[in-house]
Amino acid sequence: MSAKPVVILGVFVADTAYRAPRAPKMGETIMGESFALGPGGKGSNQAVAAARAGAEVHFITRLGRDTFADMALRTWAEAGVTPAVTQHDDSYTGAAYIFVESGTGNNAIIVAPGVASLISEADIDARADLIRSAGVFVTQLEQPLPAALRALQIAREAGVRTVLNPAPGAPLPPGMLALCDFVTPNESETEALTGLSVATVAEAEVAARALRHQGAGAAIITLGDKGALYHDAHQTVHVPAMSAGPVVETTGAGDAFNGGFAAALAEGMDPVSAVRFGCATAGISVTRPGTAPSMPLRAEIEALLSRP
Repeated sequence: MSAKPVVILGVFVADTAYRAPRAPKMGETIMGESFALGPGGKGSNQAVAAARAGAEVHFITRLGRDTFADMALRTWAEAGVTPAVTQHDDSYTGAAYIFVESGTGNNAIIVAPGVASLISEADIDARADLIRSAGVFVTQLEQPLPAALRALQIAREAGVRTVLNPAPGAPLPPGMLALCDFVTPNESETEALTGLSVATVAEAEVAARALRHQGAGAAIITLGDKGALYHDAHQTVHVPAMSAGPVVETTGAGDAFNGGFAAALAEGMDPVSAVRFGCATAGISVTRPGTAPSMPLRAEIEALLSRP
């Protein structure tokens, strides 16, 4: 039997990336080293990552009718993502300001989601059959919470495996984590959800237990260059990061992980193997600039996983 699709709800934004030695202070102007314009948005990046990793992927969002929308549709066509999208004349396709610190590759981001900030429960109900058809459903927190909550409810009622990437970090309504088979925060998002600091693998284990106590079926805390910690009712496994070369930019790493993880789950990998697959996807993405353009192909991921 072929794998069921990955269905992702989220936001597309055009990434405007500025690289400089440091961020400017308020009122200060500094000279940058480079500028790049490219496709982004957590949900869209995850959809591209999952498709390049071999999954059948459908992406639910709203777009405007503008140059950035054209970029979105072109990006998805090239990656093999099927858009489940409405286009609107009354607002704009989103954009993001990304500052990349040239010495480290670390980043700071401002997202203006535009028309995607109007994604409603009615939009979700219109895509309910698509969500029910999925093997894995994924969402994040860049679109309105009521829409994400409704989509998780539909997926859970249909027996679809649900993944919440709680990014950007924000308080969740009571009961939302109970709709999630997997929750995949990074260190700062974990702290936003639990109030617990996560700087070590041991601290991640404590926080993962707290996330399960809040209702999540399993917690996967991504730890940057320390890999990821997987914790469910039966096991706790630390999966080390996988290096594919020097780090160029970490902006898309979390999205690469989530897309790779979802693709692996959809084709039947056990969760720990899927985490390992996600870590390999992220490990390749950070060696390249950009977000969606940095997502690796399936053969690249398998090559990294097969290294001794």
